Amino acid sequence: MPGKAPLVVVGDALLDRDLTGTAERLAPDAPVPVVADCAQRTRPGGAALTAYLAARDGRDVSLITGLGDDPASEELRRLLSPELKLIEIPLTGALPEKTRVLAQGSPVVRLDRGTGRVREATDEAREVLRSASAVLVSDYGRGTAESLRDALAERPPLVWDPHPRGGPPVPGTRLVSPARSEARTFAGQEGDGNSLRDAARDAAELVRQWRVAAVAVTLGSSGALLSYGEHPLLVPASAAHHGDTCGAGDRFAATAAGLLADGALVGEAVEGAVAAATEFVGAGGAGGVTGADADPAALVDAGDARELAARVRATGGTVVAAGGCFDLLHAGHVRLLQAARRLGDCLVVCVNSDASVRRRKGDERPVNPLADRVRVLSALACVDAVAVFDEDTPERLLADLRPDIWVKGGDYSGADLPEATLLQEWGGQAVLLPYLDGRSSTALMARVREGAR
Repeated sequence: MPGKAPLVVVGDALLDRDLTGTAERLAPDAPVPVVADCAQRTRPGGAALTAYLAARDGRDVSLITGLGDDPASEELRRLLSPELKLIEIPLTGALPEKTRVLAQGSPVVRLDRGTGRVREATDEAREVLRSASAVLVSDYGRGTAESLRDALAERPPLVWDPHPRGGPPVPGTRLVSPARSEARTFAGQEGDGNSLRDAARDAAELVRQWRVAAVAVTLGSSGALLSYGEHPLLVPASAAHHGDTCGAGDRFAATAAGLLADGALVGEAVEGAVAAATEFVGAGGAGGVTGADADPAALVDAGDARELAARVRATGGTVVAAGGCFDLLHAGHVRLLQAARRLGDCLVVCVNSDASVRRRKGDERPVNPLADRVRVLSALACVDAVAVFDEDTPERLLADLRPDIWVKGGDYSGADLPEATLLQEWGGQAVLLPYLDGRSSTALMARVREGAR
């Protein structure tokens, strides 16, 4: 995308895997769940995920990281090479791998292997770093940032995303973005520190201790608290999502660094980063990141919608789901959703992601971004949960939710509902409900354009 500044990311790459299945029983030899029918998804992790997300934003990205000759390093090269430029530093040992096992979208266990570390930087890495106009550090404590610390100190980075095993940012860094628990640890405090007052104190202490311009403590669904040393600014999230938060910090850091590189003020960058991280979680978190080898119809995590459907089914209730873009919410949508809710005991709305809407309706759509559409839908009394899917049609999401009734507006015909056959697999039923005549997002946009003439 023209006009976006290039970005150099420095940090420790990981290879992440998700094994996602269902758990309906315990193993006979131990009280542990049996996760069956696992599908595997591989993606970049650590600094590689941060760089990957920045590149997917349409930015020229170079990643300085440690890679070796092991299979995990080769796999990560394959995932990253089409998206960005790799500047490799020799890795001693195998690339760290992180494997999550999930049942019904919730993590059951995480398996870590690979102890590779960077011992010494290369002249090429130093030269790239010294000539970079914008730098983001993602330090997972595997030696990449430490090996380049002298070069980083010469020209402090725009953003430093710290992690507990990594070292402190170099003085002069413009923005440091620890999570709440990380800020607590770095500030030398004990306890959970869940209050805003604790976060403000920790952030102010870190500004002084690290001698950096600003610290943004990320607060999950509460947004982020930005401190320059006193009088912090709270940047709230536009919506609360209870899905997979894995990778949200990487999304925050990548967005903040990109906006700062483009000339935004720190406060503007943090606001943009909170919005991006919120949308990222709503769209499934790291589990929704599509790698080069991923199934293009892979499921985007449904988060709390999945839990709601399971609870209702467990009590013998009827789960209803409805789907669509819901770009410009109008009376026809509301009538449809109210009628759908009356058909059962809960209503889950399956909404197209922004990319999915663009593929279906063109580059001018959606008018309202995903975070806004989710927020408006969630505010309706008839809607119990919202889930997001990135494909053109929601079959994968429906296979996970397994609703008893699937509802679409009456402007569809049976031939337009590929979901109908899928519902039959578990005894569900697809139904059409009538829209109000003359109400549609396309008609609304046409009237707006006519009125503007």
